[in-house]
Amino acid sequence: MTRALSPAPVAAPRVSPVWTVLRLLGGWALVGLLAYLLWTPGAWSAKLLAWVLLTILADEFGGWFGYIGALLGGLPFFAPGALPEQWPVIVPLVGGALLALLLVKHSGGAFVLPFAAVIFTLPLLALGRFGTKLDPTLTLPGNATFQKTALTAMLAGLAFSFVRQLTGVALRYRTRRQAARVTTPSLTAAAAPTSSPSEVITATASPQEEPADAGPHR
Repeated sequence: MTRALSPAPVAAPRVSPVWTVLRLLGGWALVGLLAYLLWTPGAWSAKLLAWVLLTILADEFGGWFGYIGALLGGLPFFAPGALPEQWPVIVPLVGGALLALLLVKHSGGAFVLPFAAVIFTLPLLALGRFGTKLDPTLTLPGNATFQKTALTAMLAGLAFSFVRQLTGVALRYRTRRQAARVTTPSLTAAAAPTSSPSEVITATASPQEEPADAGPHR
């Protein structure tokens, strides 16, 4: 009988410690750059662009880097110098949309990113259209510079994330294919026929000899 051999499982690629260190360094570098840009004086549009874009990029190095970046939006309140007049409106509005984007982004792979973009965009556009009806002084969400800056930064960050995730999927697929090619020849050699033929014992009965006819008795 032939015994079938099950293919050996392909081991998952191990994460290199060097790559882990590089990810940590990259995440902290982006968080540090964001903190510096938010701490130093500047126009609210530049701070908004840096906040949204660098938060999404930092999130690519680790989910908790993204949440740290979102929380850093409150840093200008403690920074020396004059606080941008629009920042108290920007922080709750954009901060809430940014946290919602990160939550959706973390729920799946590259194909949830369009939903994350919608979650970020809808509140901004809705308040831009109907904000003055709720509060006549709430004019910033309808500002063209505000919408263009926030949406451009969001789209740039999610586009980078989409390309990075698709590239990672392609590299992992190629690694599995290469590992499968290496494993297949060894399995073929191990699966050489080792069957032992069934033994069939046939017993043939020897014919009985009848006595010769002695002829008629007299």
